[in-house]
Amino acid sequence: MDQLYKQHLEGESDSFDQPAALFLDRDGTLIEHIRYLHDPKKVRLFSGVRSALQSAQYAGVRLFLHTNQSGVSRGYFTLEDAIACNDRMFSLLNLEKPFDGTKICTESSAEQPVYRKPSPRYILEMIQLHRLDVERCVMIGDSRSDMEAGMHAKINVIAVRGGAGDSEDPDWPAFLEAHGIPQFQSADTAIRAALERIQ
Repeated sequence: MDQLYKQHLEGESDSFDQPAALFLDRDGTLIEHIRYLHDPKKVRLFSGVRSALQSAQYAGVRLFLHTNQSGVSRGYFTLEDAIACNDRMFSLLNLEKPFDGTKICTESSAEQPVYRKPSPRYILEMIQLHRLDVERCVMIGDSRSDMEAGMHAKINVIAVRGGAGDSEDPDWPAFLEAHGIPQFQSADTAIRAALERIQ
């Protein structure tokens, strides 16, 4: 991880022609939050998400999906179930290539995190692999772990209200206020705000 940080920081000054990117949480951000979702039939895409992501793609912004799915390691469902839910979301999005990269993090909160948010590892790896412009990268999510992953990676963060943060974390509003994190009521408006910020 230290080497990733070193490479990440060394590349910050060379931003010419480096693309912008959005790192997006899944449950409670792009689709309705259902605790330990594992049935593709229950995937419900939020209104406006498809058009917002399409606008990002038209603007040349890279899109990455970063989702914690601890239900796999807890034995509640399989990795194949999580992939099936992703595939259902991709089908509902109906975009030729919805994401430039996808990471399903199966570790539980009781395990040492590797890719599980708030670990920034996946974000840092994608920044290095795709030579992203760090100052024009944004993490968008509905929970503290989403925000902390982005903050640890030293990229911008935007919060979506109404998901896991609001339903499961009583300190979520205070956390957002303390860190001055922009807040929106939907992923649609959050994505569009991010595009205005990074273009």
